[in-house]
Amino acid sequence: MHGLSLVSTRKILSGYDIPMLGYGLYQVPVEVAEDVTVKALKAGYRHIDSAAVYRNERESVSAVEKAGLKRSDVFLTTKVSPRATGYEAAKESIRGSLEKAKTDYFDLILLHAPFGAKEGRLGAWRALVEAQKTGKARSIGVSNFGVHHLEELEEYIQSGGGGRIEVGQYELHPWLARADLVDWLHKRGAVVEAYSPLARGTRMNEPTIQAISKKHKKTPAQILIRWSLQKGFVPLPKSATPERIKENTDVFDFELDEHDMKLLHTEEYSPCAWDPTTQRD
Repeated sequence: MHGLSLVSTRKILSGYDIPMLGYGLYQVPVEVAEDVTVKALKAGYRHIDSAAVYRNERESVSAVEKAGLKRSDVFLTTKVSPRATGYEAAKESIRGSLEKAKTDYFDLILLHAPFGAKEGRLGAWRALVEAQKTGKARSIGVSNFGVHHLEELEEYIQSGGGGRIEVGQYELHPWLARADLVDWLHKRGAVVEAYSPLARGTRMNEPTIQAISKKHKKTPAQILIRWSLQKGFVPLPKSATPERIKENTDVFDFELDEHDMKLLHTEEYSPCAWDPTTQRD
């Protein structure tokens, strides 16, 4: 992990590069989304994560121009609406996202959740593969799919369904490390993204976090982002506060040692967001 910086990237199976630290727009109100995204871009972020249901896709794109950057300078993600299950609905969600955002393509489009049962999931995937083939999505993947959903999708892909699971996005932090999902994805060369890497601020005062924070003279948030990076994830911290937006990028001048990582290894399964990975239909 030595030599990494805010401009460091990883290679996706599609051949494109993804910046190793992203800025998340979940629950960022539309009226401030453009402004905070401009601040994030000016702080050095080149990776912005939005979604159809966040209702701030347009602001994620317009902020690029306002920050004085070219569209090609920034890695932009959206996600198919969880309600858009099946081929036609997912295709329409992708079309709507491109139209609202006023962009010709997204760098990454994900299926937001494994809803719609098997037929709905596989139909939505077909729309995603089509979007990639036509240049509307450079890379594709899934979010919140459990291992059983991933295996179902892999079987479909291998039987001629097309595409590859290039990225998996999940709630990930020391209290929800999801070793089974991470192992499954990493073994297949997929990039693993971590949303809510700060556990929504709910665990910042825990003694372990406080002790490691004091040891490295870093904030608890910086410790958690660094943990995510050292686990091989692409973390997507979210903040609407300019100081914290900048602070969350200051994670490349230190390293958690083996003892720190062991202390942060818990056996907890404590989601602080929704958890569709457990859905069984």
